[in-house]
Amino acid sequence: MKRLLVALLMMVVIVGAALGVQAKTYTIGITQIVEHPALDNAVNGFMQALADAGLDVRYDRQNAQGDMSTAMMIAQKFANSRVDMVLAVATPTAQAAANVIKDIPILITAVTDPESAGLVKSNSLSGTNVCGTSDMNPVDRQLALFKQLGRPISRVGVLYNAGETNSVVQVELAKQEARKLGLTLVEAAVSNSSEVYQAALSLVGRVDGIYVPTDNTVVSAFESVAKVAADYDLPLITGEDNSVERGGLATVGIDYYRLGYQTGEIAIRVLKGEVKPAELPIEYQRDVRLVVNLKAAAEQGVKLPQALIDQADYVIK
Repeated sequence: MKRLLVALLMMVVIVGAALGVQAKTYTIGITQIVEHPALDNAVNGFMQALADAGLDVRYDRQNAQGDMSTAMMIAQKFANSRVDMVLAVATPTAQAAANVIKDIPILITAVTDPESAGLVKSNSLSGTNVCGTSDMNPVDRQLALFKQLGRPISRVGVLYNAGETNSVVQVELAKQEARKLGLTLVEAAVSNSSEVYQAALSLVGRVDGIYVPTDNTVVSAFESVAKVAADYDLPLITGEDNSVERGGLATVGIDYYRLGYQTGEIAIRVLKGEVKPAELPIEYQRDVRLVVNLKAAAEQGVKLPQALIDQADYVIK
């Protein structure tokens, strides 16, 4: 009988321990610079990855609404409440979080160049409490789309916020690639979303098409750019597929939901203690897809070559 009681007690301990692991609730603070579909999709993908792994997570989801002082306050809030992890979406909020939080894992996504943004010591090895995924786009292939539209294009306007590190990196890349393609890049910078429409209008008469990289400020007011493109027959190439759905002509870009999911898979390993952020490289999405919008093409006065439509992974009609 004594042996039976000991055995039962041991089973209770083992089961209790197992239940304790399963019942652990993680608290993750999410800080996002602004609300728009691409960033929202990245967050949704992240949360789905953790749900698929069966983790019990309580989220504190915050949005800075494009204001850096708010982003800093959100980061301080997470530091004070000692969350288990922070998900920082886009470069500005990632920088705010990294400036304030030094001893809590920070997972980043939708950050174009974490090394240039000062978030990691190297994209090949973090060396800090920050890890995650980059949304570096194939800028060369996106600009090359202008050469496949069946109309002469030599001058391309690029809309971006010069205060966003991720945008500056993309524009510098665009300048290099534009020269290779025989294109002249005409810059139009904004500081907030209310300036986007006028900046787009300022390009009319000076360019043959418009390019919008994955700039959070411009994308948050993307319909303004799409209206100018439609009103003045300017082909509009974008940095990601959500903007194509919102009126862009085409892109060769990443899928932000999948990028967020990939970030979530990294987060799972960190939460389980399998690896530390400092030991990880920044990851990139390997597969990109060609997306075209036939309705936007008609509105922008573009007759897309059938060969380009046939190549598309996804056609919006």
